[in-house]
Amino acid sequence: MAPATLGLKATVLCLLTWVSLVAGDRIYVHPFHFLFYSKSSCEQLEKSNAETATEPTFAPTPIQAKASPVDEEGLRDQLALAAGKLEAEQKLQAAEVGMMANFMGFRMYKMLSEAGGTPGGAVLSPTAVFGTLASFYSGSVDPTASQLQAFLGVPGQDQDCTSRLDGHKVLSALQALQGLLVAQGEASGQPHLLLSTVVGLFTAPGLRLKQPFVKGLAPFAPVVLSRSLDLSSPELAAEKINRFMQAVTGWKMNGLAGVSGDSTMLFNTYVHFQGRMKGFSLLPEPQDFQVDNSTRVSVRMLSGTGTFQHWSDPQNNVSLTRVPVGESASLLLIQPRWASDLDRVQALAFHHDLFTWMKNLSPRTIRLTLPQLELQGAYDLQALLAQAKLPTLLGPQAALDRISDTDVRVGEVLNSVLFELRGDEGEQPPESAQPSDVPEALEVVTLNSPFLFAVHERDSGALHFLGRVDSPPSVA
Repeated sequence: MAPATLGLKATVLCLLTWVSLVAGDRIYVHPFHFLFYSKSSCEQLEKSNAETATEPTFAPTPIQAKASPVDEEGLRDQLALAAGKLEAEQKLQAAEVGMMANFMGFRMYKMLSEAGGTPGGAVLSPTAVFGTLASFYSGSVDPTASQLQAFLGVPGQDQDCTSRLDGHKVLSALQALQGLLVAQGEASGQPHLLLSTVVGLFTAPGLRLKQPFVKGLAPFAPVVLSRSLDLSSPELAAEKINRFMQAVTGWKMNGLAGVSGDSTMLFNTYVHFQGRMKGFSLLPEPQDFQVDNSTRVSVRMLSGTGTFQHWSDPQNNVSLTRVPVGESASLLLIQPRWASDLDRVQALAFHHDLFTWMKNLSPRTIRLTLPQLELQGAYDLQALLAQAKLPTLLGPQAALDRISDTDVRVGEVLNSVLFELRGDEGEQPPESAQPSDVPEALEVVTLNSPFLFAVHERDSGALHFLGRVDSPPSVA
């Protein structure tokens, strides 16, 4: 059996095992039943398959053309509005996709860490990784479609259409996941979260994209920017793309270092998260962060007192604290007792153990202090697929007939993340007294050494971000 096939079967087996561990007492009629094509939609699919060759196409605008700036407040409002209209079946679809994205995120984060991560820390968005690969699934035909479905975690049990993932349902479920994260009730009192997803489709001159494919990305990425440019000069092309995205988004995030000279299309996903912690403010003076036994850096720290969910495990020398950052969104802070234990704790936490630990949380009154964060992550999914022994999944032989009417040679598949975490009360005045209406802290939790974090959404169970902080940016 080919190595790629073995890898896909192993992925599926691991997913089904993991589902049995984390699903608890939730009963499924069939794994991912709500994401498959129905019998009626199968008839429409067969018709659209016959019409694939005649789907309308368009030539992307040259990259020199101006584009409107991304309206992040407007994007958040759109997501929250969509979340408020979700029906029961759509929520089930979101939970199923959230489960698959979690598994995908754990696997990809492990590979990213083995590849060296990024200096100072690492941050990955499981939903963005899953959404990027699901987008390619929606643009592919067999055999690539079957291979991508298996890699996403759902085996096609037979050749029947009703055992195939409906790409539109999957991408719509990703929109639901994003909306559930940012949605706020009128009485929430939590600061608004920002979560913005932008896709850049960069093509070589002459390549035409299919309109149904590009329009179909809207649920996952409400902003899709299609631009053409000369990709034959790798460094110059990367510079133009990075400059273009910076101008459109205003985000200072890591981008491409270069592009494959023989590629005709790049698929780049950019995600910006900004969360504000209610009741937290900046300490007036920088604090020491113990990177290792011999290295300390001076960083800005946030501090706040409240009743937070907390659990400490003396056997594994690890603690978990959950802090609300939205109505159903929370920040999970995972701290090993010893900095040298971070790799071991990461191997446990970014696996199904994290969900087991969350069941042990109980309310505590805590004075919590942690670094103000601004993390950037950028990784090429093509490189991670090669590391997973699937280098040809999106290679030259990939059947991407729904993306373009000509052969597409996919270059880098970039996922770039900008993760920001701040307080909502500015800076504490020097020697400020504890407010009288805040209960005296029963415990003190200070994250002044390397730790892990995740952003979790309660209703779907999705982990939107996984991260590691080895050394926050120091204060000069």
